[in-house]
Amino acid sequence: MIRSVVQGCGAYLPERVVSNAELARTMDTSDEWIQQRTGIRQRHIAAEGEFTSHLAIKASQRALDQAGLKGSDLDLIVLCTATPDLTFPATATRVQAALGMTKGAAFDVQAVCAGFIYGLSVADSMIKSGLASTALVIGAETFSRILDWSDRGTSVLFGDGAGAVVLKAEQGEGTAHDRGILAHALHSDGRQHDILYVDGGPSSTRTTGLLRMEGKEVFKHAVVNMAAVVGEVLDKAGLTSKDIDWLVPHQANKRIIDGTGRKLGLPPERVVITVDRHANTSAASIPLALEVAVNDGRVKRGDLLLMEGIGGGLAWGASLVRW
Repeated sequence: MIRSVVQGCGAYLPERVVSNAELARTMDTSDEWIQQRTGIRQRHIAAEGEFTSHLAIKASQRALDQAGLKGSDLDLIVLCTATPDLTFPATATRVQAALGMTKGAAFDVQAVCAGFIYGLSVADSMIKSGLASTALVIGAETFSRILDWSDRGTSVLFGDGAGAVVLKAEQGEGTAHDRGILAHALHSDGRQHDILYVDGGPSSTRTTGLLRMEGKEVFKHAVVNMAAVVGEVLDKAGLTSKDIDWLVPHQANKRIIDGTGRKLGLPPERVVITVDRHANTSAASIPLALEVAVNDGRVKRGDLLLMEGIGGGLAWGASLVRW
């Protein structure tokens, strides 16, 4: 069986760091209020003239360096983002040109905070079908550009950043002990469209729009759907929660992350949390958290990683990866 094996990962965060205290100087909020409800202490904000593609390129180059590969070795780029540089063409093509990739395909995937899981599944499917052999999957966002900074309920939650992984086709034995991606589970429910969305678009308003969210409703669906999809992806791989070495979740809210960890019976030290430093970076949050855990030595070869996320759509999913 062909497996998509992770060869390297990389990340990039904009230089500007905005603390909760800084936000409290311009809106009715406080560091204590934000930390109690979300676990967030700070976030990174892209500079003027710094685009999603710029963040993606820097994260991608670091992932390629770790993998010992060049952009010309790639034959697939999947860029997961809800904040593209332009309406079209795909932001992935800007990354392709910057990295020197001249073969294969580059395109964007849009599933908001579940985007990285969706993109990972697309790249994995293309590798297994023979359409690609070396792929780059990127999550990159500049969510600061679509926030209503007068709304403390949403603007304090998000940040900017990018993370990327390089996948390469390798022969496996077809068991759960293989290195690489073992299983995915994906879902969406368009009936929940109005609880998390951006109120603009080229087809409807000709404006970009700003993020709108019903926080309590999103929280409720996140708790229920994450528990279900985690069980589903483990069943697909013939594994149980006891087999998981690391939970690498979407970094939306520490209370959701803690709840998922408890349902899986994982001790807190087996859950990768970066929401305190990065806030919610949407499609970038999982690869950003992954890069931190890999580079600080926590994640080791042979470890089983469960990655999961939920976002607007609603869209949600989970992936199992043997490192």
